[in-house]
Amino acid sequence: LHFSQLHSDRMANPVQEDLHFPVCLEIFGDPVILPCSHSFCRACLQGWWTEKKVQQCPLCKNVSGEKDMLCNLVLKNLCESFTAGKVPQRRQDVCSLHGEKLKLFCLDHWEPACVVCRDSERHSGHRFRPADEAAQQRRKEVQKDIRALQDKVKLFSQVKVQFSQTAEHIKLHARHTETQIRQQFLKLHQFLEEEEEQRMSALRKEENLKSRVMEEKMEALRREMLALLDAIRAAEEELRAADVPLLLGSTAQRCPLLGDPQLAPGALVDVAKHLGNLGFHIWRNMKDAISFTPVVLDPNTANPELVLSDDLTSVQCGRNRLLPENPERIGGFCSVLGSEGFCSGAHSWEVEVGRHGRWELGVLEDWVRRDGALWSGLWRIQLCDGKHTAISQTASALLTVRALQKVRVDLDLDRNQLSFFNARVFPYIWSGAELPLRILPRKISVSSSSS
Repeated sequence: LHFSQLHSDRMANPVQEDLHFPVCLEIFGDPVILPCSHSFCRACLQGWWTEKKVQQCPLCKNVSGEKDMLCNLVLKNLCESFTAGKVPQRRQDVCSLHGEKLKLFCLDHWEPACVVCRDSERHSGHRFRPADEAAQQRRKEVQKDIRALQDKVKLFSQVKVQFSQTAEHIKLHARHTETQIRQQFLKLHQFLEEEEEQRMSALRKEENLKSRVMEEKMEALRREMLALLDAIRAAEEELRAADVPLLLGSTAQRCPLLGDPQLAPGALVDVAKHLGNLGFHIWRNMKDAISFTPVVLDPNTANPELVLSDDLTSVQCGRNRLLPENPERIGGFCSVLGSEGFCSGAHSWEVEVGRHGRWELGVLEDWVRRDGALWSGLWRIQLCDGKHTAISQTASALLTVRALQKVRVDLDLDRNQLSFFNARVFPYIWSGAELPLRILPRKISVSSSSS
């Protein structure tokens, strides 16, 4: 059976098989024929003789000489014709083994066959169908495959459009985020510039004050020095006077001797006051210019009907926007998730809900599909139709509470105050009103043992 199959493969394209030289495996180039009727490439044969140092046929070992090599003109023309694509191809509807028309189709070997093939040992006991019936069935299968491929192409086209929209959205998001980053840094730069100006102004003020004090002290010292010099000159003149006037009194004795002038404490610039822990003091003052929010909303999870503030702390209903259908986005609910999920520990955040008629707050497990129902992994408290309700996956309960202004969400995964099993949860907000639900910033406290 193996030999028959090899023979069949060879007969499928016998011309091409015979035109390849078995040594170099290439189409014969400048073929020559020896007296033993074997043909070789001239260059290959000469190279083989040079290597073996004996002139004989490489196949049958008959001794030949250089003069015995004759050009195989027929083989050369056939090779050139084949290379140029002029060799006729064998008919595909004729059996390569028996020369009969392929009118049958073997269902076991899944190949065309002729009537002789049907009765041969190779196809003994096999099932056959007329070739036209098998072809008709194959056409149906090919048409089905074509439709599947066409559906796949259509899907790919849709996904390509989606990817193109996503790529454009990435650029828009990046530009918008870049603008927000620059604005945030502009505020910080402005704060630092103002802080720098205040500290430079304080330094200049102290410099001017202490410089003026020193100038006044130097002026007073100059006047005293002039007075002393006048007294010295008068005393020197008295020394040159007669004895009686000198005995009546000396100008030097009448001039009071003041204490030695000294530099008062605090005369120098208080460098430590201006430079000591400068960065820390600036950072401590910065807490009034910046805010920290324990939960930051993730715009990539927001339903297309929601609009988030630029600082990602406020959300409200708006018109339906065209956004990429990314896997993180919530499809069927006007909801948005926090950007950070929690696996353990205690967490809390406050949400301002006053004057809002419909809202939901809670946590959502990470494994829940965002484009389907969220109930299976959602714990929440809601206000709907004037009623406050606490809802889990399996139960719900009405709450008797007053009108709420702020809601604090406490989540302690370590104490199982919300029961999760190796789950990660995200802060969850649902909005049904145009008024924004805003996550309130937390007060920053800065302490230091040296302050």
